[in-house]
Amino acid sequence: MQCSVTQSFNKPPTIGHTVNSTATIMQFEDMRIFAAAVDAASFTGAAIRLGLSKQFVSKRVMALEEQLGARLLNRTTRRLSVTPVGRAYYERVVQILGDVEDAERAVASENVRPRGTLRVTAPMSFGTMHLGPVIPEFMQRCEEVSLEIDLNDRVVDLVGEGYDMGVRIGVLSDSSLIARRIAPFEMVACCSPGYLAKRGRPETPDDLRHHDCLAYGHSKSVDWTFSIHGRLRPVAVTGRIRVNNGELARDAALAGLGVTVLPTFIVGQAIESGHLVKVLEAYEPPVGGVFAVYPQHRQSSAAVRAFVDFLVERFAPGADV
Repeated sequence: MQCSVTQSFNKPPTIGHTVNSTATIMQFEDMRIFAAAVDAASFTGAAIRLGLSKQFVSKRVMALEEQLGARLLNRTTRRLSVTPVGRAYYERVVQILGDVEDAERAVASENVRPRGTLRVTAPMSFGTMHLGPVIPEFMQRCEEVSLEIDLNDRVVDLVGEGYDMGVRIGVLSDSSLIARRIAPFEMVACCSPGYLAKRGRPETPDDLRHHDCLAYGHSKSVDWTFSIHGRLRPVAVTGRIRVNNGELARDAALAGLGVTVLPTFIVGQAIESGHLVKVLEAYEPPVGGVFAVYPQHRQSSAAVRAFVDFLVERFAPGADV
């Protein structure tokens, strides 16, 4: 069994055989997802690393197993284990992914100066608080690149709306985009010390039904996600204020108007200064990521590569994000 899977994987297409490019790209993405699942020993860990949903990761690994006609992973309620044939396949996949990365680095290292106009979309708060201060440095580095930056909090169709790349936060729903994590991302529940003194501390997520919640989002119904007994569970919240901008929700919390759940890149400084305090820390969801994303057809763009590399450098773990 091990030999047959390896041979079929390595076998080149026969003369006259038409390769479906879309299927090839999807298989490559499935290989990348499979390798991440093996490395993390869980679908959840792979999902966090890649910025995808756990369900999508599991679905793609199952599709890969079906295509190969072999079980690659054994699933239990606690962890994943690799089958013998899965281990042999994993070793070949890691080699292939490494070869692709080497090839991309070789292309990037060619003396091609980034130039042209780069259209970028990013969330409003992240853009104003973190992109804005570093943009001048990038413009000094890449003097032949022009930037058009659109800040909004809706999910933008990069291809349909003509963007070269975007910044997205949390789980990525569109796996056709290439993604690189540029910063860690942590959601925290917090409020002002004055609100705590007046209303008391919520001890569990269900206690939020008795508190004023400052909702951040576009939908009329708002759910906040917490880790409860090891599983992520949405908790419906209500309140007198709902905004579509994180900085407004932060300012309302600073004014003592209620509890809010926001990313640390918005409330981190206020928490460090003591103007806001964390609550429900035992129920915080796993750390996710802030991602630079771009369509497949833009991966050869020197300007895209330069800007993504710059963001990874400036917002690496340990940076003040």
